[in-house]
Amino acid sequence: MMTAARSRELVGEFLGTFLLVLLGCGSVAVTVLFGAHQGLMQVALVWGVAVALAIYLTRHLSCAHLNPAVSVAMVLAGRMAPGRLPLYVASQLAGAIAAGGFLLILFGPSISAFEQTNGILRGSEASVKTAMLFGEFYPNPGMDAVVSLPLAMLVEAFGTFLLVLLIFSLTEGCNVGRPDDALAPAFIGLTVASIIALLAPLTQAGLNPARDFGPRLVAWVGGWGDAAFPDRNGGFFWVYILAPFVGAALAALFFSKVLAPLLSAGTTGNPGKEGEDRS
Repeated sequence: MMTAARSRELVGEFLGTFLLVLLGCGSVAVTVLFGAHQGLMQVALVWGVAVALAIYLTRHLSCAHLNPAVSVAMVLAGRMAPGRLPLYVASQLAGAIAAGGFLLILFGPSISAFEQTNGILRGSEASVKTAMLFGEFYPNPGMDAVVSLPLAMLVEAFGTFLLVLLIFSLTEGCNVGRPDDALAPAFIGLTVASIIALLAPLTQAGLNPARDFGPRLVAWVGGWGDAAFPDRNGGFFWVYILAPFVGAALAALFFSKVLAPLLSAGTTGNPGKEGEDRS
């Protein structure tokens, strides 16, 4: 039987991930379909606001990881018990799928009209232009970047490394330079926006396996089929699933083994407890 604490965690991770994906992917949708946002920075800022709002909404329910890679990093750093990981990941994935499905309902008619106007056959290679509303692709279909599979993996791993490193730094008690706890979600959102502004021209900056796979699954069953996946060489898995986990794990190890001891050396008492199990 699920305890009240586990129920709160389930609801928190589901609801937070749903909001994050709904607002973030929604910003991509209205940009592609209607030209509502001009330039990458506007979309990046919406993603950042979405992350901050999702954390504020759910941080006292589930610690607001909202990202399987972040949850794995928390376990590796000793901030979360391993037994809680499956519930977190399942809830995050469910929230992302629900958000992707709701976006398809909201924008389904507009997507069809866009495809008809632009001569795009859903499921064809050209339909990446609308599939990108859900999952990420490399190189970014809207940019002229040249991105190989190894480079795409490096981009996603590095971006997730930066994200997790900043999350840990912004919530670690022994980091006396961090902002007030009430402002930490806003700074995490700014971190996401900054990383997207840097890396999205290359891979759309997924940084989150649930955010990618959930909506991508919706696109796959919604008529895009194989076109919902970025290539035929397993790029979806290597770039948007494995690479973020690798980047998050490296960040957790780097912070806990290198950076945290350096921060603790300049403080007194046992400050590490304050930063446990928060994001």
